[in-house]
Amino acid sequence: MRSIVTVTVAPVAGPRLLAPIGIPTPYQTPVRFAVDGGRFELAGETQTGQMAALITPNPGAAVTLTYAYQDGGSGYPESLFAERQNRFTRAADALIADARRLADSATDGHGAIAAIVNDAAKKFTYGHPEAKFNDGLDAIPQLGCGLTEGSCVDINTYVIAALRAAGFDAGYVTGYFFPAEKGGCCEDMHCWVVTRHNGVVLEWDIAHHLKLGTTAICCGLNPKPGVRVATGHSMGLDFPDLGIQAMKLLAEPVWVDGRGAFGPAELTIRLNEEQAEQPAA
Repeated sequence: MRSIVTVTVAPVAGPRLLAPIGIPTPYQTPVRFAVDGGRFELAGETQTGQMAALITPNPGAAVTLTYAYQDGGSGYPESLFAERQNRFTRAADALIADARRLADSATDGHGAIAAIVNDAAKKFTYGHPEAKFNDGLDAIPQLGCGLTEGSCVDINTYVIAALRAAGFDAGYVTGYFFPAEKGGCCEDMHCWVVTRHNGVVLEWDIAHHLKLGTTAICCGLNPKPGVRVATGHSMGLDFPDLGIQAMKLLAEPVWVDGRGAFGPAELTIRLNEEQAEQPAA
């Protein structure tokens, strides 16, 4: 199967676009990236080694990005698991202590990971608040009793900080998720968490479990049926040639100028799946 994702950006006069170009996973490999409605060059992110497309739109034109993914992949990039200290990944002392307590109470490493993930799920209710739980803070705080409203970005920020504080390999993947019931459409980016322990890689999607009304989180993708593709990874990204330092994430195109990123783009996102051609007999 081949998945084709198109992301169309409404025209805006003046600025350029910065867009991820796709990453491999164990399930998919990006095999094509194309831009219509503008010209692009590649810009390097210095913390993770990822490349991104810096796009100059044609005057007055919409820009369409086309991503093609082939089924099957080599795995997640190793740099996804590398721990980098920034305000989106650094755990506050209380969260470090809490994560280590949860890990110590488990019978093995995978049980510890599941305990940390499920503890986080009990602290959030899914939503998109204007004020984020970590706004203005230099570290991710421990959340106590009660429920904090948060999006997939917010929830996974908390989970990654907690897992790494307990000493586990964990990575943050960004991309798009197309719910089965929406016929190849989605509204914005999605993200999920990947853990690695004793060579075993597992994925976790707390937000989708919460949308389905459960806080009992199991590993695995797509508890909510649909199709996902990965476009990038990690938080706290640096593009020094663009004046960008510690960008929270790059999952979908954003407008940039010489002083950094300054706003989301208006997007139309579509998925088309097609059968791969069979080799001749």
